[in-house]
Amino acid sequence: MLEFISQPWPWYVSGTLIAFTMVLLLFFGKSFGFSANLRTICTACGAGKHVKFFDFNWRSQIWNLLFLVGAILGGVISAQFLNGNAPVELSAATVQDLSALGFSAPDELQPEEIFSLEAIFTLKGFLVLLLGGFMIGFGARYAGGCTSGHAISGLSNLQLPSLIAVVGFFIGGLVTTYLLMPLIF
Repeated sequence: MLEFISQPWPWYVSGTLIAFTMVLLLFFGKSFGFSANLRTICTACGAGKHVKFFDFNWRSQIWNLLFLVGAILGGVISAQFLNGNAPVELSAATVQDLSALGFSAPDELQPEEIFSLEAIFTLKGFLVLLLGGFMIGFGARYAGGCTSGHAISGLSNLQLPSLIAVVGFFIGGLVTTYLLMPLIF
């Protein structure tokens, strides 16, 4: 059984599971989005006493916090027990593109030139992570949700703002990949 679980599954299995989850959420009147958990955690810690944005009934979002905890635990269990120590498989074109930017093919999940302890403690590495984190946090708040919330939940609810946000996410990713990353690295 463990061998079956640790093998890569076809795309249609995860797609079906995501669709089933969205149908359940729609049935129960819930909306999926990970970035909403930050607001919930801030509210639970008392931020609503000082900022009106955080003044809401956070207990109605406990289900989403449990989903967050489950995702973290699932990731830890998967990384510790189900990864099989197989190397990350990248296409030759991706390896070539990475090496053109000065990155080696990653042995782990991320390139060490950006996400290792040595890189974090350089000025460029620190600034890249700080500015990238700020832009993701600001962008998720400004767009009214994160990529998963808009692309999965918003589009399944046929919301036009989510379609606009998802198009913006893709344009931002393309601009970053083809214009900003060559300038930064």
